[in-house]
Amino acid sequence: MSDIIEQYRVTKEPYYHPVADEVQLYEAAYSVRMPMMLKGPTGCGKTRFVEYMAWKLKKPLITVACNEDMTASDLVGRFLLDANGTRWQDGPLAVAARYGAICYLDEVVEARQDTTVVIHPLTDNRRVLPLEKKGELIQAHKDFQIVISYNPGYQSLMKDLKQSTKQRFGALDFNYPNHDVESEIVAHESGISIEVAEKLVSIAERARNLKGHGLDEGISTRMLIYAGSLIAKKVDAHAACRVALVRPITDDPDMRDALDAAVSTFFN
Repeated sequence: MSDIIEQYRVTKEPYYHPVADEVQLYEAAYSVRMPMMLKGPTGCGKTRFVEYMAWKLKKPLITVACNEDMTASDLVGRFLLDANGTRWQDGPLAVAARYGAICYLDEVVEARQDTTVVIHPLTDNRRVLPLEKKGELIQAHKDFQIVISYNPGYQSLMKDLKQSTKQRFGALDFNYPNHDVESEIVAHESGISIEVAEKLVSIAERARNLKGHGLDEGISTRMLIYAGSLIAKKVDAHAACRVALVRPITDDPDMRDALDAAVSTFFN
């Protein structure tokens, strides 16, 4: 057992800058094993927050990147063939429930709805996971908790979470940090000066104002760290922003020109 679960421990403190009372609220939620839902735009720190909380609470963390091809068997487990015949292989959700880890389903709405319903018995007072193919009922370990994340502003109505799923979770809203905090995060994570970080954040703020007006999504904190990391390696700031900020989020020539002009405003 220890070998299985120890590989999922977060052994080094992840850098996380609290922006409100999210750390205290999550600790309280974990103390009663409340399932939690983290809502916010891509790249704003949801995954880093879960990693930080797993480290702070000294609990293993099993992360599943959800996608539209993911099946229920991918989550709970399946029989496999080997030289000795068939054997059962627990999926990540079953491992977390059996041994007491935090199971984090990242961008859960990307999974099919018939897949996400398998988490329902774990998110109410039953705290069980039926392994129907194996004929086993896992009673969740006392340390088990399930956490999901999604980006509500990016999802179509066809890919939203069902109310029957949403109402099983407590929720924390995430957004991009304020200017000073985001600048500090970018400087810390990329190794650039706070002055350069502030310029990158200012560019991102301009781009975020264009969301819904030509851009589907704004420039994320993660992208700013990428740009800062290139600048820290002596890449020209204009080139770093072009590669890490502008080109990834739009193919529209006019929008690219507008964002390139914003870069030139701050890195003249």
